[in-house]
Amino acid sequence: MPNSFDKRKEELSEFSDVLEKLHMKEKEKPVVINKIPDDLVCKCPSCDKLIITEDLDKNMKVCPNCGHHFRISPKERLTELMDSYTELFTDLEEKHLDFPDYEKKLNEAKEKTNEHEAITTVYGKINGIDCYVGIMNSFFMMGSMGEVVGMKVTMLAEEALKNNKPLIIFTCSGGARMQEGIISLMQMAKTSAAIGRYKEKGLYISVLTDPTFGGVTASFASLADITLAEPNALIGFAGKRVIESTIKEVLPKEFQTAEFNLSKGYIDKIVSRKDLKETLSLILRLHGYKNE
Repeated sequence: MPNSFDKRKEELSEFSDVLEKLHMKEKEKPVVINKIPDDLVCKCPSCDKLIITEDLDKNMKVCPNCGHHFRISPKERLTELMDSYTELFTDLEEKHLDFPDYEKKLNEAKEKTNEHEAITTVYGKINGIDCYVGIMNSFFMMGSMGEVVGMKVTMLAEEALKNNKPLIIFTCSGGARMQEGIISLMQMAKTSAAIGRYKEKGLYISVLTDPTFGGVTASFASLADITLAEPNALIGFAGKRVIESTIKEVLPKEFQTAEFNLSKGYIDKIVSRKDLKETLSLILRLHGYKNE
């Protein structure tokens, strides 16, 4: 007859076998790993810190850690800037589509951005003041200026002149659209002439955002009565590496930033995105434009 010790030992052995079987069953279960959504967080390109996307959106796409201004779409800009607005000149279409795959790239850009072209033009109110506003789109073929962009800028200036309203254009561009060749370069002269006619009677404000380069910088972006810029926006004509390879010199690290351009007198003031609406409405009021 087994003693109590042997009986206890046998019970423990049976219990151990049960635990082992339960453990094996648990191991057989598939391991479920909850995947973090791709759009939940993003990394700031300036400070390399992770930001919750929702927090970034609430902060007008400005990094809460270092103040880096992310690029935003015209619709996002209009939402934060305008009380109300009506979009203008949406029926213009490109005609010069002979460059290989140009029409395909245009259609892809339209589908990706849900925009007609690389600039959105509107008539609306900023803090109750009527004005004409153009906002370029870096997500649409890098904001390049073709015939339609030039036409929309020209027509916007003509409408502002006819109705005696202020004109504000937010620029961001890689330059003239190479697929349209000489047609795109002609837009520099056309837009400059239209802005020149408008400035004889009206107030033109240019807001330079990241990046503003090439033919846009060399035309209507640089002709404003008052030139503002967002912090750290890159502004220039040719790129830094192109200039360095041409002049065989190393340029300063801050070269072509908004802060560098401010120090050289090219722009009048750097304004954070959260302050732009109030700054613009203050400038408009100081120049005699009233709430209507």
